[in-house]
Amino acid sequence: MAFNEDIANRVRQSIALIPEPFTEKKMFGGIAFLYKGKMTVGVVKEELMVRVFENKMQPLLDQAHVRPMDFTGKPMKEFIFVAPEGFKTEEQLQLFIELGLEHAKSKL
Repeated sequence: MAFNEDIANRVRQSIALIPEPFTEKKMFGGIAFLYKGKMTVGVVKEELMVRVFENKMQPLLDQAHVRPMDFTGKPMKEFIFVAPEGFKTEEQLQLFIELGLEHAKSKL
């Protein structure tokens, strides 16, 4: 299993509250949730993957359980990983989904 299905289901339940359609796509060895074709959040193994604005990166990285998304030894621009401890509550999860959605809408 490349991603935790329970976490993916939590994301599905949260984005179902948003009155706009999302699609799912296998990406980065996990699953990504796209808004109008733009990646917002995803799940890779046990972590949440989130696309965020560059100017919001450092404050997020200063939080416990958040780190740069890094597959190749070099952090990917505007992507973070959040460990499960960072989105234990639905409110925490929703915050990360909203950050990803904000980024996706800016790319339309």
